[in-house]
Amino acid sequence: MSPLSSRLRPFALALAGSAALAVSLLPPAAQAADRVDVKRNTTVVIDGKGYGHGKGLSQYGAQGAAREGRTHREIAEFYYPGTSWGSVKGQVKVRISRATSSDLVVRSRDRLRIRAVNAKQTWMLPDNGAQLWRLTTNRRNRTVVQFQRPGARWKRYAAFSGVGQFGAAGRPITLVTPSGDVAYRGRLRAAAPVKGSRQRETVNLVSMENYLRGVVPLEMPASWHPEAVRAQAVAARTYATYERNHPLARHYQICDTTQCQVYGGASAEHPLSDDAIRATARQILTHDGEAAFTQFGSSNGGWTAAGSMPYQVAQPDPWDGWSGNPVHDWQVRFTRAEIEQTWPEIGTLQRVRVRSRTGHGEYGGRVVAISLVGSDRTLDLTGDDVRSALGLRSNWFDLSALTPSRRTARSSVR
Repeated sequence: MSPLSSRLRPFALALAGSAALAVSLLPPAAQAADRVDVKRNTTVVIDGKGYGHGKGLSQYGAQGAAREGRTHREIAEFYYPGTSWGSVKGQVKVRISRATSSDLVVRSRDRLRIRAVNAKQTWMLPDNGAQLWRLTTNRRNRTVVQFQRPGARWKRYAAFSGVGQFGAAGRPITLVTPSGDVAYRGRLRAAAPVKGSRQRETVNLVSMENYLRGVVPLEMPASWHPEAVRAQAVAARTYATYERNHPLARHYQICDTTQCQVYGGASAEHPLSDDAIRATARQILTHDGEAAFTQFGSSNGGWTAAGSMPYQVAQPDPWDGWSGNPVHDWQVRFTRAEIEQTWPEIGTLQRVRVRSRTGHGEYGGRVVAISLVGSDRTLDLTGDDVRSALGLRSNWFDLSALTPSRRTARSSVR
């Protein structure tokens, strides 16, 4: 499966809310139930808990636990019960999504080198006044090395068969992309997704510890309690190791987006998260001798969700609901017309019925199956279907109806 395919963006988006929703806090919905009859002027009120799929570590929960004196090992063992401790080293191959072209363009710097990967040859690039260096391919599918001086056109420097990559003796290399410059440690490779193809994708080959330096501060605020950040470092390192053992493609192992783990290279590094990475150097969680699949998310709402792995269990979380967690509880509302626009095939919405839940926590747990009953047809959906289509923070929610006679003034958005 696609890694973390069900996980929404963690802390950063957790605070942002959903711009697509007109999010508004209302008074507690009266008699919230698993069947809601929808009339012409009804507003459907959705009360929810948590942000994300709820599996594994809750980032807000880790912060709450650390504030109560729990260590990173205690936090990790709570969220991934039944795992053991192990260690890893080596590098990881990360596809850089912001590099949208087949050309790999970097800024000139001292000790910049080019390597012909297939031929296993490396050349030090000259200090010739170039501002940029580029790897591209010609019609014969040879890798061409070019340089560009300020105000001038690209000029050819060398060409060779096979894949090429830039390195700088361990120093950061600045990648030029349409969305801006980003520095990366390790090497930047123009990798071929399919053997013999002229297409190239930019892949960062970087040590596991340096990779984490570009992940942890983007997944959790580096200023949070050190033990929480250390727990995040362990989860992120373990997750990357799992993906390395189950690579996404022949030319890379993991991506740099929320579909995997957010990775910003050397440009994202922070001294406090660096401290947490050093304090947990090489530590991972294992199960049956292999790296665990340590999914994590922003907030589980007070109850972790069961997954496909033995260590992904449903259990109450005593730490997720601390006062600093703004997404432990949330509420949004939709008009009938907004729901009908989302699913026009149902016709006029008449009723919403939750058919099954997980059975864990408030409301009876996360929504498993739900039906939208309309004038034209009844649409059977999963809780995740509804979450995705409406932009909800999680699939743990309940519904109630607000009729015109019971409407209240909108309060400020939390």
